[in-house]
Amino acid sequence: MTADRFIALVSAYGADVRRWPEGERAAAQAFAAGQPDVARAALVEADAIDALLHASPVPQVPSALRDRIIASAADAGLKARKHGRLWLDRLALTLGAGWAAAACAGVAAGIVMTAHMTADAQADAVLYQASLQGVDDTEVLG
Repeated sequence: MTADRFIALVSAYGADVRRWPEGERAAAQAFAAGQPDVARAALVEADAIDALLHASPVPQVPSALRDRIIASAADAGLKARKHGRLWLDRLALTLGAGWAAAACAGVAAGIVMTAHMTADAQADAVLYQASLQGVDDTEVLG
């Protein structure tokens, strides 16, 4: 990395290394370690600018101005667009439908399986009760 590229990188992204592009982060850190005088000067200046930006007040937009802008956009025929959310809405709908189908399938399987699994237990219970009363199996089962 050259000194000009390092200075351009620090000027564009600031002194915080986490904001630098990942592809150039390692090379920029190596440059800073190799040429600390150039790097220190650029980083001190960028850090001062970052501090000024963080200290500046966040502009507050009055709600009346916001409402006028939205009304003028509606009068011009402009509509709100959902660019980034459309795929997320479809994904949520698909996943929700999948969960509902899985729940219904589980309930249906439970109902069907219960009848088959308890049939043997019910037959054993009837035969046991019949044996307690001294009734023969052929009389109970027919």
